[in-house]
Amino acid sequence: MNYHLGDAFATPETKNTKRPTEIRSKIVVRNVQKTFRTKKGDVPVLENINLDVRDREFLAIVGPSGCGKSTLLNCIACFDPYDSGAIEIDGELIRKPSPKRVFVFQEPGIFPWYSVWDNIGFGLGRKMPFKQKHEIVMRYIELVGLKGFEKALPNELSGGMKQRVEFARALAVEPDVLFLDEPFGALDAFTRLEMRREIVRIWKATGKTCLLVTHDVEEACELADRIAVMTRRPATIKEIIENPIPRPRDPDLKEFRDLKDHIFDLLGVERRV
Repeated sequence: MNYHLGDAFATPETKNTKRPTEIRSKIVVRNVQKTFRTKKGDVPVLENINLDVRDREFLAIVGPSGCGKSTLLNCIACFDPYDSGAIEIDGELIRKPSPKRVFVFQEPGIFPWYSVWDNIGFGLGRKMPFKQKHEIVMRYIELVGLKGFEKALPNELSGGMKQRVEFARALAVEPDVLFLDEPFGALDAFTRLEMRREIVRIWKATGKTCLLVTHDVEEACELADRIAVMTRRPATIKEIIENPIPRPRDPDLKEFRDLKDHIFDLLGVERRV
């Protein structure tokens, strides 16, 4: 595979051309601005953010620490108000959080006193008939590779298994959008690599639209269809990069290393060896 940096990685948005009409936008962010008001004064965080997320796309957001990546995710989910601009999901202006937009965070939020089965089924509520609930829970237990651990408590699970429970619980409520905020950050290096492969498998099986915030450029290159690179605060989107590398993606490939180096250049970080 031969390509050059810059234009070869740039998406139609970054070239100021129209995107093909057959690609539908799931999420549209237009001119979003956000400022935190503190006792010490205003802190501008997001400045004129524009972003289209395609339906069923896996999009990663990278940027300097503290630039507002998680804040942008919270604004899109309507967990955090923004000052101006507009955010639409499926063509509708969003005004409040929805169970159709679910987060998976760095630290698993599963209940330590509940079994794997009960944790995954928690978001389905108590009014759902047990047979229907059991079918849904077991479907996602199998999907994330936890069959046989239905009755296990969280303290009997490894870190990676706990995060699988977190993913299964999020997917069980059938969200339209899955927000992943540094979901592998608390895992050891080996488990993190394993979970990357797992999330790609799960994403392919479910077809969810996924937005990933990560500090790990290699993780973004391995997982995402496109990568949005943010600037320092007050942050805007510097470039949106199309990832042309077929899955599964080998970090040792020259194309993979070139993509990483291009992102590090955009971030103003010395290239990694």
